[in-house]
Amino acid sequence: MPGKAISFPGGGGSLELPSGAPVASAVLVSCFACLGHSPGPARLARSLVSRGFAVLRLDFTEGPAQGGDGGPDTVPSVDAVVAASVWLAAHARVPRLLVGHSLGGTAVVASLPRLPDVAAVALVNAPAGANEVRALLPPGERDAAESSFMLGPGRLRLGRDFLTAIDEAAVAKALGAFPGALLVLHAPEDRYVALDSARRWVTGARRPASLVMLDGADHFLSRPEDAAYAADVLGPWAARHVAPVREREAPLPEGQVEVREASEGGLAQDIRVGTHRLRADEPLTLGGQDSGPTPYGLLAAALGACTSMTVRMYADRHGWPLERVRVRLDHDRVHAKDCAECESRVGRVDGL
Repeated sequence: MPGKAISFPGGGGSLELPSGAPVASAVLVSCFACLGHSPGPARLARSLVSRGFAVLRLDFTEGPAQGGDGGPDTVPSVDAVVAASVWLAAHARVPRLLVGHSLGGTAVVASLPRLPDVAAVALVNAPAGANEVRALLPPGERDAAESSFMLGPGRLRLGRDFLTAIDEAAVAKALGAFPGALLVLHAPEDRYVALDSARRWVTGARRPASLVMLDGADHFLSRPEDAAYAADVLGPWAARHVAPVREREAPLPEGQVEVREASEGGLAQDIRVGTHRLRADEPLTLGGQDSGPTPYGLLAAALGACTSMTVRMYADRHGWPLERVRVRLDHDRVHAKDCAECESRVGRVDGL
């Protein structure tokens, strides 16, 4: 998904827009050490953009340098989260959703007292304060004005002011005063942030929060399937609590289907069928983002569903004791020369 590079005082990132006018906007603060190795930030942003959100992805790190480990672009700060929200309000819409991964989530919560228009917050593997972070710092740097250390694939450069801003007491107070919705996504096997942080987020919220366990995932959501699962949870939750997005559109007349590009320059397609929403895409190997079934997959699914429904109706009509129907289809491209009744003897034809 293409994004427009932006900068503002204290930070920078990319702005990603839906194909039409945004119905809501969000600031997504990426994991400070994910760099380019994690598909998490892109997946989370894509899930929101597909539902009509304008998303400003705020990054505090840059990719690995040629022949080196790379390093942080700027020192993270809560001020930058606020500045990103102000920029987004001026250039798109006032952000109603904040999403934070890892320390990005902690920074998001710390910024809430200064962002009264936020209606919902989503946290992914976020520590509930600075203590867990201080424990990872070299002993001689825990009280230094600035510390730098490796965390997974990236290097963090943290200032004392930032650690003070995300102090446990300050973060707990900010969360307790927040009247909006809270989603907590956490990997039980996270090596860096204990599961107790997720418990503290949920119990400290002013209103009932949603907790989803990312079983088998690591801190960085480095596996595409884990990032996709987190994104699949975030998107519908955000649409429900922030803006009803596509539900605002009138249903299509029966028999009509609408397909439109999900984002400029991408292969993903948003599909409307009545009041239902679907997504089609291509796999990564073919230039897509694998955010939905391929058109061939959707076609096979339609044939399978039709077959299963027909068998069920036929069994019910004749009173047969049919317990359950399962249809499994395979799609392939076979050589035309293998087709006895094909018009062409070259190329390939579809087979189910």
